[in-house]
Amino acid sequence: MAFDSLSERLNKSMRNIAGKGRLTDKNMEDMLKEVRLSLLEADVNYKVVKQFLDTVREKARGKDVLNNVDPGQMLVKIVHDEIINLLGTEQAGINFKEHGTTILMMVGLQGTGKTTSAAKIAKICQEKMGKKCLLVAADVIRPAAIEQLQTLGKEIGTEVFSKGPSVSAADTVKAALAYNETEKFDLMILDTAGRLHVDEELMNELVEINDLVHADDILLTVDAMTGQDIVHVAQSFKDRLPVTGLVVTKFDGDSRGGGVLSVKAITDVPVKFVGEGEKLEDMDIFYPDRMADRILGMGDVVTLVEKAQEKMDLEAAEKSAKRMLNGEFTMDDMLTQFEQIRKMGPLGSIMKMIPGYSQYSDMIDEAKASDSMKVSRAIIQSMTLAERADPESIRSSMKRRIAAGSGTQVTDVNKIINQFLKMKKTMDQVSMMSKSGMMNEETLQKMMDNAQNPQPQKVKYRYGNKGKYKF
Repeated sequence: MAFDSLSERLNKSMRNIAGKGRLTDKNMEDMLKEVRLSLLEADVNYKVVKQFLDTVREKARGKDVLNNVDPGQMLVKIVHDEIINLLGTEQAGINFKEHGTTILMMVGLQGTGKTTSAAKIAKICQEKMGKKCLLVAADVIRPAAIEQLQTLGKEIGTEVFSKGPSVSAADTVKAALAYNETEKFDLMILDTAGRLHVDEELMNELVEINDLVHADDILLTVDAMTGQDIVHVAQSFKDRLPVTGLVVTKFDGDSRGGGVLSVKAITDVPVKFVGEGEKLEDMDIFYPDRMADRILGMGDVVTLVEKAQEKMDLEAAEKSAKRMLNGEFTMDDMLTQFEQIRKMGPLGSIMKMIPGYSQYSDMIDEAKASDSMKVSRAIIQSMTLAERADPESIRSSMKRRIAAGSGTQVTDVNKIINQFLKMKKTMDQVSMMSKSGMMNEETLQKMMDNAQNPQPQKVKYRYGNKGKYKF
């Protein structure tokens, strides 16, 4: 994901300064040198880096920092706040009108994911904001774009307006405005044409369309992988159009993220949405403060909770939790947990949102973890309902049948059964302690630790006439 390398370097420099009993010019400059290298390696514009460091240095030398109990922590806070200032101090949403139809123009170069982003934004506005949306296929240069938008519209249940590739973009938009007079949509999203590079023909067409609709929002779609070109493209479009925000795609790639950090400071165009995958649900509203938390390894609990609420079956999770507390944990409950985790997305991405665990996210082999979960699900699904309810009753012949049905080995079946039994033992203890009123956070943590790292049992011996035996 973008910012991964920057996050790693910044966290290292922050750890070096945190915990210092006293903040001096030397240790502060050592830290700022690391921050400078981190930002430059992340491809942040050098002018932005200089301004950033000057601001941090000035604030760090203030009385509030020097007299603080832990000046190192105060310095971390200053860096955190300045990253937010780079990204934009506030979350910049769509400029919805209080009354009437809001018109949003999607602009950008060809190949940046503009058409898919238009559909993703429509999905967000429908599902999260309750808006009635219309997608307008105004990219008549590329006929495949019209077909693509119509397909995406069907997937998300959004109407797509098109007059076909033979009608000009301006005439298509005029017809869409007339259609809206009777249908009264809350939001019209215009998917306009792109080019391989910024040229006069492209800009003239976009200016003509904007003169017709007077768009409330003009969102420029940029590819996170293009680095500093994000700034140049944004400035080129802004010189001709009143661009109000950016949609950054391919944010889940291995881009260094410097362009995203630079663009707001240089062009004053905020990032409004980020695309983190190819699926229609893989787009999020951009929150600068949350992103700053993630860059500095502080996690992003709010986004994690929102993701859980959106993607998890909360009713199924609640039923499963109640069964666990009642001591009724079965293989079906374990299967439900696997399904819920799978819906949440890659484990590494989830760990980055948990405070204190972001540094461990790179240790996870996503492919191996995914394969392991698939194997576990296949084994459980190959069991009968009776076997899932009482795995301890499964005999050798049953295990061979389950292994054959799931395409695994008997050792794999034994492994998942043993894993289940450990989890069940922990859940039984939780149930007993919950009913007796003995449950507290410290006790629960000890139990979870024991479940993950069971201690070897001490074997006692008793001596008799026939030698020693275990009991």
